[in-house]
Amino acid sequence: MKRWLALHERKPVVGVTMGDACGIGPEIILKAWEREEVFEFCIPLVIGDAKILRRAQGLVGSSLEIAAVQCLDSLEAEPGVLHCLDLDLLPADLPLGTVRAEAGLAAFRFVEKAVQLALAGQISAICTAPLNKAALKAAGLSYPGHTEILASLTGVREYAMMLWSPQLKVVHVTTHKGLVEAISSITWERVLTVIKLIHGCLLSLGVAEPKIAVAAINPHAGEEGLFGAGEEERKIVPAVQRARWAGIEVEGPIPADTVFFRAVRGEFAAVVAMYHDQGHIPVKVLGFEKGVNITLGLPFVRTSVDHGTAFDLAGSGRASEDSLVEAMRQAAALSGVPG
Repeated sequence: MKRWLALHERKPVVGVTMGDACGIGPEIILKAWEREEVFEFCIPLVIGDAKILRRAQGLVGSSLEIAAVQCLDSLEAEPGVLHCLDLDLLPADLPLGTVRAEAGLAAFRFVEKAVQLALAGQISAICTAPLNKAALKAAGLSYPGHTEILASLTGVREYAMMLWSPQLKVVHVTTHKGLVEAISSITWERVLTVIKLIHGCLLSLGVAEPKIAVAAINPHAGEEGLFGAGEEERKIVPAVQRARWAGIEVEGPIPADTVFFRAVRGEFAAVVAMYHDQGHIPVKVLGFEKGVNITLGLPFVRTSVDHGTAFDLAGSGRASEDSLVEAMRQAAALSGVPG
């Protein structure tokens, strides 16, 4: 254990959950471990199922050594070796590209184990490969996604999803809700919470005096009452005013059809989006494979790829690992452990 603690202090340990085994998670993990740069900024560890990773080796042409471990005391960090904390939950013949209850349950168990390790201080950060919402539901788990699972497992009530890309950073007030429900659920208190969360994250990333933009809900920010029912005045303006009183440099509400362009141009360090697609579309248009999902407000660092299980690509070996590598890099950077 002493050797493990010394190793942990030297570089951040990033625990990567394997995600849904029927999707591309195992394949992109293998491809990420083939890139030696990963070992320069972290000690990578997979939390998953070793037999599934070994099966995926043939799909991507990987020659990595898959080292199944049962405890972190035996962990090493060396290129060419993939260490997997092996929960051994899945059958070897699990079909690819399909919704399977056992894969959904296993994906949940991988996250559950990672949370236990992070809360115990045994890993520095969590990075998640994609899971499948339909598979979770088939397993009897009523979570819309990773963010809600993590909030439930940690008891956190104030959290937010941030999409990070080299050109644009966006954090969401609401996420996995229908549009009508999302807009009705927005409150100025929630908007203020999200502004504070993104401000703290940007400071952690080394952004000095970050300027934050808040997107409007209605076209043209309501056009002084012409569009909508005064949502900007009731749900956004009070939050912006209070954030300014707290010393945060923030501007809004700004019409959504211009705010992202202005942020990409460099006027703002990040944008607060009101609902899922308002924030997701610009980030993904700018660079789908470079996007990273960061959960703000948790008692540990969590990042994720910004794409799904891609069942249509599973087994082809063509899925890109770029988003996973970037998510691991950001997890290491946010962990606060020297790397």
